[in-house]
Parts: sequence; structure tokens; C-alpha cells
Amino acid sequence: MPGTTATPDIEIIVEDIGGGGGSLPPSFGGGDDGDGGSDDGERRHKWPASPKRYSTAIAIGIVAILMFFMALASAFIVLRSSSRVWVTVHLPPVLWANTCVLLASSFTLEAARRRLSLADVRGFRKFWMFTTVLGFLFVAGQLIAWRQLVAQGIYIASNQAGSFFYIFSGAHAVHLLGGVCALLYVLARKFKETSVSRSTAAEIASYYWHFMDGLWVFLLALLYLGK
Repeated sequence: MPGTTATPDIEIIVEDIGGGGGSLPPSFGGGDDGDGGSDDGERRHKWPASPKRYSTAIAIGIVAILMFFMALASAFIVLRSSSRVWVTVHLPPVLWANTCVLLASSFTLEAARRRLSLADVRGFRKFWMFTTVLGFLFVAGQLIAWRQLVAQGIYIASNQAGSFFYIFSGAHAVHLLGGVCALLYVLARKFKETSVSRSTAAEIASYYWHFMDGLWVFLLALLYLGK
């Protein structure tokens, strides 16, 4: 009728969500709607690993190790020049063979990296494994050197020179075993599933390995000059 307003009936439909039939929108619930769902959301929150992170981490580790050994070397030099009870230790000749083994491992490591740059994965694995074996041989040779010193009656607490030899060689061997673990990791890891390539990982591992080689040459020269 004129002058009257018809109010339409409003039907309110309440969806029963108690039985789990309803779902939140994809932007909130992250359900699998066929387009990726929560997996896409997780990928958006995952930052790709940058090779610079690994390079920075290994550089920090190298600096820390260098500072540790430089502190020991400084103490060695001071005691060698001022101590009145310093007794010279005749170093085992096997140390020269051990040094040659370690230096050879640097050449085989670079040969492995060269093979990898040429896409020769089989050749890379061959030389990389050879490098790892040489690392183990070096540590075994150090054990032989320690046994020879023990046969001479020289122990870690016998005198200052003997103590420094055991500390230098022992600490270096432990850090070198860490490098061996890194070599095994690069060899066994499936890098297709990561954002870092095998060549990048091999390059970063080579930094540490060459550093440990150079560090041992320095320590050996220090021990022989301190005789």
C-alpha cells in the first residue's frame, strides 16, 4: 500500500562448522587448495642460503684458529729465549714425510676442483677421496711421531719443548680432522637438493684445507728453529 514500506525477510544461514566442514581462507589457514597451500607459504618465508654466508663463517673460523696458534707460538718463543730449563727435543724424521703427505693433499684437492670445473664428476670424486685419504695418513703419521717420542722417554710433561710439540701437533691434528669431516661432507652430500652448488662447497672447504697445510708448515719451522 502507498505510505508503507515492505521489509523483506532476511534469511540467516549459519554454517555448521563444528564438524570440520568449514575452512579458513588460504591466506590465513594455509590449507592445501591445489596450488601449493602451506608449502608455498613456507617457501616464501625461507631465505635462500647465500654462499657468502659460508665464506664468512669459514673466514671467522680461520681467524679464530690463527689467533689461538699465534698465542701458543708467542708463548713458545718467549719461553725458548728466557727459560733456563729448556731442553731441546730431537724431532722424529717421520715429520718430514707427514709434511710431504699434507702438501700433496693440497695438490690433489686442487686437481679435484679442476675436474669439477670441467664437469668430470667421476674425476672429482677420485681426487677428492684421495685428498681425504691423505688427510687420514697425515694424522696417522703424527701418531707415529708421538710414539717415537714416547719411546725416547719424552712425554707431554717431561719438559717445556716436548710439551709444546705435543700441544702444537695435537691441536693441529684435531683441527685437521675437522677439515677431513668437511671433505667427506662435500663428497657425500647431494647438492641438487640445496641452494649451494658442489663447486661452491668445494671451494669453501679448500680455503680451510690450504690454511691447515700452511699452518702446519709454520709450526714445523717454528719447532725446528726453536731447537
